[in-house]
Formats: sequence, structure tokens, C-alpha cells
Amino acid sequence: MRPNPGMAFFTIAGSLAYLALPIVGWGGIAPYFADPARTLAVVATMAMAVVAIFSGGNISAGEREDRSNRWVLAAFGVLGLLAGFLPAYTDRIGFWTIDGDAMRWIGLALYIVGGTLRLWPVFVLGRRFSGLVAIQPGHTLVTTGIYGVIRNPSYLGFVVNSLGWVLVFRSGVGVLLTVLMLPPLIARIRAEEALLRSNFGDEYEQYCAHTWRMVPGVY
Repeated sequence: MRPNPGMAFFTIAGSLAYLALPIVGWGGIAPYFADPARTLAVVATMAMAVVAIFSGGNISAGEREDRSNRWVLAAFGVLGLLAGFLPAYTDRIGFWTIDGDAMRWIGLALYIVGGTLRLWPVFVLGRRFSGLVAIQPGHTLVTTGIYGVIRNPSYLGFVVNSLGWVLVFRSGVGVLLTVLMLPPLIARIRAEEALLRSNFGDEYEQYCAHTWRMVPGVY
């Protein structure tokens, strides 16, 4: 899919700006890149940003949007900025760290797996995927593939990706920040489901009857 130039610029520039936070938190470019796991986290971030611009996702309000849920974006923004800076900073000063360099590599693996799971459904949905809670023109339900098992695979990827990021810095504070992301995430899931239920009616109810929100057998 041909990327939108504006979205491509926003995605790449935003990713680069975000990566400045952990670099500052770790005390500069040289100290940050002294560790290979932290270095690869930057490489993975930029690789995912490049892939994302070809996904077809957007931030369109579409034909119908639940504007009351926009507060979630602000909550994610604040928590995301804290997660960008604090894990790196606490790693540098040795505050509430989870000991062992092995944890960095576990975190990196989770970060990449979660990022992949976050992006995969965006490619599946294409223009139907929006950063807002909205019904897009020509919106149809996808109920096959991974969507035949869980209804929100991208959000599951978001949680795994977020947890992996903070574990690259062995950060107990970062794990707490990831937990704090769950309430607004659940609020967003409920808002999306309510909008889809009102738009698709029985078709969506039947879909919900044999799928899980995020984790089979749990939620």
C-alpha cells in the first residue's frame, strides 16, 4: 500500500523524537548505545516505524466516532512519555531494577514480538484501522485469521510491546507504568465494542460469542 506522505513524516519524526527520551534518560548518546540490547531496541523501533507507514492505518474520524473516548489518547500520551524517559533513567541510576542483562534480551524479544502483533492487524484492517474509535466508510467486520480467536490482537500486541520496552531497561517503574496503561486500554476496548455492536448488531454479537477480547481463556 502506498504510504500517505504526511502520515509517513509524522510516524518517522515522532519515532525519532520519542527515542530522544530514553537517550536523555540514560545520560546521552554514547552511554545509551553502549549496551547492545538498548541499541537494538532503537533499531527495532525505527524498523517498525518504517513498516507502519505502509500499513494503511489512519487517524480518521470516519463516518461515526465516539468522541467521548478521546481522553484515552491523552492518558496514553502521558504514560507513554513517562515510559519513554523513566525506565532508562531508573536503569542508569540503578533504582528498582530487575537484575541481570538476560532481562534486557527478554525485554527486546517481547518488544519485537509485541510490535509485530501490534502491526499485523493494522495491515489486515487497512483503512478500517483508525487511531480513533470510529466507523470508517465501507466498514466490515473481519472474523477470520487471528480475529477468529481474539477481537483485539493489536491491543494485545500493544501491551506485550510496552512491557518489552521497559524490560529492555530492567525497570520495575516501567512495569508499573505498563500496568497503569491497562485501565484506559480496557476503556477503549469497551468503547470500540459498544460502537461496533451498535453498528453491526446481531452480526457482532454472534462474533463475540465465540471469541475473546485479548487473551483466550482469560479475557
